[in-house]
Amino acid sequence: MPVKPAYRWMLIYVLIALLPAVASCARGGMRTEQDLMQNSKNSGNRLVDKYNLQIAALGGMQNAAGHGPDADYEIGPQDLLDISVFEVKEMTNTVRVSGNGYIGMPLVGRIKAEGLTSVQLEDLIARKLRRYLQDPTVSVFIKQYRSQPISVLGAVRAPKIYYVTGQMHLLDMLAMAGGLAPDAGNVCIVQSVGSGKDPKQTVVNLEELLNKGHAGLNIPVYGGQIVDVPRGGMFFVDGAVHKPGSFRIEGNTTLTQAISMADGFAYSAVKSNIRIYRATGTAKRKMLAVNYESILKGKSPDLALQDRDVIIVPENGFKSFLRGFSTFIGMGPFSVGRYGGVY
Repeated sequence: MPVKPAYRWMLIYVLIALLPAVASCARGGMRTEQDLMQNSKNSGNRLVDKYNLQIAALGGMQNAAGHGPDADYEIGPQDLLDISVFEVKEMTNTVRVSGNGYIGMPLVGRIKAEGLTSVQLEDLIARKLRRYLQDPTVSVFIKQYRSQPISVLGAVRAPKIYYVTGQMHLLDMLAMAGGLAPDAGNVCIVQSVGSGKDPKQTVVNLEELLNKGHAGLNIPVYGGQIVDVPRGGMFFVDGAVHKPGSFRIEGNTTLTQAISMADGFAYSAVKSNIRIYRATGTAKRKMLAVNYESILKGKSPDLALQDRDVIIVPENGFKSFLRGFSTFIGMGPFSVGRYGGVY
């Protein structure tokens, strides 16, 4: 049934009167949100920068257990060793490990040193000398290291094969590669290349290592291993945001950062019922309901995103109508409205 002109203009005047109040409420509620989104706008890049500062500061330092640089180092071919036995000068010698990993010593004979740490080699030599000496004290010092190749690949600034000497740890190698690239993910994979069908892999969470300070994750890296930093995954944002689309996960990207990357909420967004659809490895996704307002108030954690997350921001029908109506009003009383018709 058509609305009479008098009532139509009365309705228009009422809505025009209400619009400033609605807009004022929206602006008042947006202050905290705008502050948060401004702080998180470039937080993905800032996080990578923070990681790189940690890598530069910690690379080359001793590991969390306080061991020296030789403690975890596995002796290999062409290493030069200083070997001494306490109070037995005749047993003090400098030997080079042969190409097939063996050394020779008086009384001890030919033993395999390759793959042993200096402490392990000390124990092995001491056990063999007990046939001739009482409680021998053996010292092994690595005088010269062989050059060993370690590959650093993926999302680092200078990916290539590095030839290093001495015991390297994960942060040493990341520092040598110039740190993380902006699109780096939050894990690092250290892979041993061997003759087996299934190479051994160790996955290190960079968030735990660099941001939470779990220095025990700064594991030793050996010659022939590969350090791989996968690029971050992707997530998708759709619904009542200004720039829906797909985005790359940068470091530990959270929901508030994702909304910022999508240029913020549209006016009609329902922030209390955001839905995140998460891959489960099956055909069915898991749905997570998130209250954005609760995150702003500090009552709920800012959820970290995972690869292939889909974020849906629902739209408030009445706010959508007000937005369309305000567009119509701005076109004048004798214009074509959003839904058609000449007035």
